[in-house]
Amino acid sequence: MNSKILKTLDYASILYKCAQHAETALGKGRVEALLPSGDFEQVKLRLKATDEAVNVNRLKGNAPFGGIRDITSSVHRARIGGVLNPTELYDVANTIYGGRRLKRFLVELQEEYPIPSLVAMAELISELKPTEDRIKQCIDDNAQVVDSASVELAKIRQELRGSETRARDRLEQMVRTPSIQKMLQDNLVTIRNDRYVLPVKQEYRSHFGGMIHDQSASGATLFIEPEAVVQLNNRVRELKLKEEAEVEKILRMLTALVAEVTEELLANLESLGELDFIFARAGLAHEMKATLPILNDRGFIKIKRGRHPLIPQDKVVPLDMELGNRYTTIIVTGPNTGGKTVSLKTIGLLSLMAMSGMFVPAEEGSQLCVFDAIYADIGDEQSIEQSLSTFSSHMTNIIRILKDMTPKSLVLLDELGAGTDPAEGSALAIALLEYIHRMGCRIIATTHYSELKAYAFDRQGIINASMEFDIATLSPTYRLLVGVPGRSNAFAIAERLGLAKPIIDHARGEVGEEDQRVESMIATLEENRLTAEAERQTAEQLRREVESLRAKLEAEQQRFAEQRERMFERAEQEAREAVAKARREADEIITELRRIKREEALGVKDHQLSDAKRRLDQAVPELRSKKSADRSAKSKPDKLEAGDEVLVTSLRQKGHIVDIINDTEATVQLGIMKMKVQLADLELVKAASTAVKKPQQTAASVKRTRDENVRMELDLRGSNIEESIIEVDRFLDESYLANLGQVYIIHGKGTGVLRTGIQEFLRKHKHVKSYRIGNYNEGSTGVTVVELK
Repeated sequence: MNSKILKTLDYASILYKCAQHAETALGKGRVEALLPSGDFEQVKLRLKATDEAVNVNRLKGNAPFGGIRDITSSVHRARIGGVLNPTELYDVANTIYGGRRLKRFLVELQEEYPIPSLVAMAELISELKPTEDRIKQCIDDNAQVVDSASVELAKIRQELRGSETRARDRLEQMVRTPSIQKMLQDNLVTIRNDRYVLPVKQEYRSHFGGMIHDQSASGATLFIEPEAVVQLNNRVRELKLKEEAEVEKILRMLTALVAEVTEELLANLESLGELDFIFARAGLAHEMKATLPILNDRGFIKIKRGRHPLIPQDKVVPLDMELGNRYTTIIVTGPNTGGKTVSLKTIGLLSLMAMSGMFVPAEEGSQLCVFDAIYADIGDEQSIEQSLSTFSSHMTNIIRILKDMTPKSLVLLDELGAGTDPAEGSALAIALLEYIHRMGCRIIATTHYSELKAYAFDRQGIINASMEFDIATLSPTYRLLVGVPGRSNAFAIAERLGLAKPIIDHARGEVGEEDQRVESMIATLEENRLTAEAERQTAEQLRREVESLRAKLEAEQQRFAEQRERMFERAEQEAREAVAKARREADEIITELRRIKREEALGVKDHQLSDAKRRLDQAVPELRSKKSADRSAKSKPDKLEAGDEVLVTSLRQKGHIVDIINDTEATVQLGIMKMKVQLADLELVKAASTAVKKPQQTAASVKRTRDENVRMELDLRGSNIEESIIEVDRFLDESYLANLGQVYIIHGKGTGVLRTGIQEFLRKHKHVKSYRIGNYNEGSTGVTVVELK
């Protein structure tokens, strides 16, 4: 891509904004070296990686790039035998650690969200943990070689600290001596040339023995090493030299370790730089609120509300534009300062960003093409030194474009044909447009010439466009209107500004008839456009209202279906519970009958009991499935009478009506059982008058010697607790079968033991709904009133 074109379209400013989001020098360097690519597959891979990074930032926040440094020069120096200093080695270890952490971050995220491009790049990072561990064993967080780096270094430093302490202690003793204090400028021990010295006043030089190592700027103070500490200082110096030699040895050893993994480190730097570069593009996309463009290589551009990325979002006017489908050339006309140049730069810059793997500041669904090159002639490049006029500079640039362009190029021309005679300039502009159009390039050109409006009006594949201008306010709106040529609006503007009407009328008379027809045609097109725009907005509003109503209706239907399904499920559950309860009660009744048979030897036959149990098992209703159709309900009879054969619909069991209790309930004989059933739950099978007489199966009866009638009270006075419990149990069973709602148990007042035992038994009994002590007129505490289920 021509660097001049990149400069014209302000591409470097985009790279600068992108580089601000890079976390490392490696990433910044890659951003600064980024160039748009004309390779369709390469651009797709770039955008795919950027899209994955955008999703990572959205799901997990910024990727961890902390600690990663550009250690390229250090690695190369280690490879050729140089010795790295502790800071460089520490940076190597931190970079290894940072790369390993970033790799694990991306690999773990891959388990939740697919990011194949980023993971493939991260997999190339070598972990090199042994090298990192060895460096950090020898160098601390302050980039200093630690004592434990080697046994010899620890020994040397221990002895060095001891020697320094002895030398310092000897000098401090001298400082505390009164005869010496008067000769010192300050009562302290200092260091000069790595040797411990004392600050001595100049006038006492002859009285103070030792070696002079330095003096103050004024010469009033001499820094003297007393003879008493010369040997101690010599030992300190000797140990420091040994320390330096040992540190040098350790650094060489660590550098050799780095040299062994040079290739892996350089490969890591390559991957880390590329990953940081990708995440920098993702950061720019977030800043600009940009979206992923749809790519093609067939020269088609469709920008939806595209924004120039260098204009503040609260000031930029969005651009809508399509090129390369029905027409391949757009000629934009309109007054100056209307936004034509900004529109050209927006189209060119968004294309360059997409070809660089960046998201573009436009709405979702915008489409951009991967061109082999983008050429632009924008701005006045007049040069006094080169003796080039405005026209000459434009033509020089256009001639260069004509030599280099191909059918897969995008050409942007601003003020085509300007800077020369209007007649010649417009003719030359038409010729240039015709040549470029025939070659098949995609071209957008701006101009003031009215001749170009007529040229584009009836040419296949060429269309007029203009920058909208508000006559009422005499200001541009900066909206690009494709399909409508622009008007100069000179007369209207002059009239609004107060120019006399005779002058304006005279000026209109000087305009040629052909130009007047063109202006009239443009005015008609503008009027039609405004009408169509208003109708489109109305239709769009109606469409949104219809979609809103449809969404509400669908939501209501969904809620209704869910509510209906929940009602069906609840009804089925209630039916299951009712059947299960009936079955449990039937089992209990049959068990009781068998027990009574054994005890009292009554004539209840086992096959009758088994048959009753089988019929009760078959009473489980066949529950509808969620997809089964609703069965039509059978019509209910107007009136049921005693003796009618009926079907209990909830149990799917046939029986005969024994008695009609009231308007809503009846007693029904089901085999050996009598049940109280709602009339709404009954269906007439045969009326009593038409039913065929069959021998009725006699219901099993239980006779008790004490009383054949079911009573509503049980007198237990004088009985013990065990006998009372048995009697209460029998009494409750009989009362329940007789459909009694309330009964009385007389236990007397006494000590209250019998009452307490009976009430404890009632609390757990299956037939008891509730119980209470009798009221004053019911026997008070001597009676317990029981309410049955």
